[in-house]
Amino acid sequence: MTIYQNFINGEWLESSSDRTAQNVNPANTNDCLGTIKLATREEARKAVESAYNAFRDWKSTPAPTRGKIVAKFARLLEDYKEEVSQILTREEGKTLAESRGELQRSINVAEFCAGEARRLNGETIQSELPANFAYTIKEPHGVVACITPWNFPVAIPVWKIAPALVAGNTVVFKPAEATPATAVRLCEIFEEAGIPKGVLNLILGKGSEIGDEIVNHPAVKAISFTGSTETGIKLYEQGARRGAKVQCEMGGKNPVVVMEDCDMDLAVESTAQGAFGSTGQRCTATSRAVVVDKIADEFVSKIVERAKRMRIGDGADANTEMGPIVDEKQFNTVLKYIDIGREDGAEMLYGGKRAEGDGLENGYFVEPTVFDKVTPDMRIAQEEIFGPVLSVLRVKDFDDAMIAANDSQYGLTSSIFTGDPNLIFRFVQEIETGMTHINSPTTGGEAHIPFGGVKMTGIGAREQGSTALDFYTELKVVYVDYTGRKREGNLY
Repeated sequence: MTIYQNFINGEWLESSSDRTAQNVNPANTNDCLGTIKLATREEARKAVESAYNAFRDWKSTPAPTRGKIVAKFARLLEDYKEEVSQILTREEGKTLAESRGELQRSINVAEFCAGEARRLNGETIQSELPANFAYTIKEPHGVVACITPWNFPVAIPVWKIAPALVAGNTVVFKPAEATPATAVRLCEIFEEAGIPKGVLNLILGKGSEIGDEIVNHPAVKAISFTGSTETGIKLYEQGARRGAKVQCEMGGKNPVVVMEDCDMDLAVESTAQGAFGSTGQRCTATSRAVVVDKIADEFVSKIVERAKRMRIGDGADANTEMGPIVDEKQFNTVLKYIDIGREDGAEMLYGGKRAEGDGLENGYFVEPTVFDKVTPDMRIAQEEIFGPVLSVLRVKDFDDAMIAANDSQYGLTSSIFTGDPNLIFRFVQEIETGMTHINSPTTGGEAHIPFGGVKMTGIGAREQGSTALDFYTELKVVYVDYTGRKREGNLY
């Protein structure tokens, strides 16, 4: 039985803790991948201290040299793509196709960030002072904590760790307890790529203990977090109290607006992909379908038929379209929300229970679920479920659709299905989300394009793309006075 170890100061160390948790395949709970020893606060402090001690040398390493290590990591990750995809599917439950897609996204992100190492540019600025040269440079913070969730346990760590390293920071990586195997494998690949001792540290354990220790450690100068809104807001408050820089990517309740002139088959298939792909366990998942009355009956009928055709099973099976929920806790949460939808008066048209069938009896499988005649005041229309549950809200026209779509505390992503250019541009202007799609699913993104949301979805700088290094650097302004004499007059 594998016992997952922490990676501190370049060494793989087994925790001294006697508290453990099992890493179980959510498609077959009889399949145990390994055991996690839940790290102690003292071990978390050692990880931070290791990163702190390594910072000065890493900062002084030329940025292109740092980038070469990240580039080598990207090449190695490509070499190990199939191996890591298999681990990801077995550990988290998503289909192999989805895992391979996540690995490719991770490779792309690492490649992009490696290139940014040669573009850590500042700017020269014309000073109003005579014989003065003014310019800006970008500098790292120091120790950065990267706290990541279980739903994208390769891609999200990569898109935090890679830019943090390129910028010259050292990292303490705290992954979700549900996905230790992928976290360990990522750090092994970084080690193979030549990351110096102490520059990247991995600590496995509970957020309430080691996460709390890391977030409140005075040596941690910046924190990048992806997870629930409740945890993110708490973490933001903790960081703010001691002046740490904080970036949080939190919840989503993403709407798709379906107009009467849409390509119906495209709208249905795209909504199904967004709602049921990755078992609905992604922050960009389609949670609400806002549909105009004239076509609502047709849309609902077709989306229910598509839900019925979803092939549910172990993600390792090439025929599977939708895998299991990640663990028992999340499984029970999804079923609880389905019960809440019924109690609030929504009309459940399909799903709503544990999926049954050959090969499903030992896994956390939930049927793809469709609720109709959902109103904005219902909890299933407002709260993030993080499962394969779609709520259909019927509206009179585009204006009502925009009111319904924006009636959420979240603002990550959205989409509209229409061929009307006027409505497309009105939608882009009026929708309150950080990202939006036209005639395509709410999901998806690219390594070189910024990612993030507004309202209660996001705090701090955007991740990835042209904004990838913004959070991980501080801007320093430099004045060079070459007059050789005392400055006269108002010094402001």
